[in-house]
Amino acid sequence: MIKQQQLAIALLLGALLSGCGQPAPALDGSSNVAPTGLGGLGGETVTIDEAGGAYGSTSEDGASSISDGTPYNSSTEGLKSIYFGFDNYTVSSKMENRIYSNATHVRTRGLRKVKVEGNCDEFGTDEYNYALGLKRAKAVKDRMVAQGVSADSMVIVSLGESNPSCSQPTDGCYEQNRRVDLHPLR
Repeated sequence: MIKQQQLAIALLLGALLSGCGQPAPALDGSSNVAPTGLGGLGGETVTIDEAGGAYGSTSEDGASSISDGTPYNSSTEGLKSIYFGFDNYTVSSKMENRIYSNATHVRTRGLRKVKVEGNCDEFGTDEYNYALGLKRAKAVKDRMVAQGVSADSMVIVSLGESNPSCSQPTDGCYEQNRRVDLHPLR
């Protein structure tokens, strides 16, 4: 009886310690395991080993730098997309002019409802990216409210990684997917 219990415990421990599946890509350059909880969503910028260039580029202030200088925009009707650094939901100072422009556009055009969609690149789990997209959308909504847009006129949603604007495995493409899009609702 005792040997059976010891064997059962040993098998259970072996199963727990062995794990399964392929490890996620490193998000901080220090290991090959991505964060699985939501603890990494504290607004901090993850340091990335730029020499490898594997997961996008992030400037010192966490702003996404669109590599080729092209002004990407997947928002509609005169609104502009807001871009974020890797694993970050803090609106950078480089995106403040876009926030101001969007808020002015919403107020002057009399848009009654605006959908604020948070998007992510493909790194991280579905749950993590959904939460990160929601935090990005909320950050943009809060900044627009500070610019005089009614909070009741905006609806926030997260699309996580499910709505990429680019699907090639390049740094520039990943940068395009770390964004918040704004769309007027009729």
